[in-house]
Amino acid sequence: MKKILIIASLILPLAACTQTEKGAAIGATGGAIIGGAATGNVRGAAVGAAIGGVAGALIGNANEPGRCIYRDRYGRRYEAAC
Repeated sequence: MKKILIIASLILPLAACTQTEKGAAIGATGGAIIGGAATGNVRGAAVGAAIGGVAGALIGNANEPGRCIYRDRYGRRYEAAC
């Protein structure tokens, strides 16, 4: 049963839609595994999942395409869809 849960927790995050969601899911999964292994209890796994989820979402959001930074003819920067 443990093997099925571990495999599912590693494969299911890949089904997320955006890079932000994928990053959050993978980060939370990895954080929960590392936190649980390091502390040996559920509280450590929960803290690891929370920290990993936030970090993964931030990294995934930074890698999400679709927004570019442009400069107008006066040198001002603005952000728009690519």
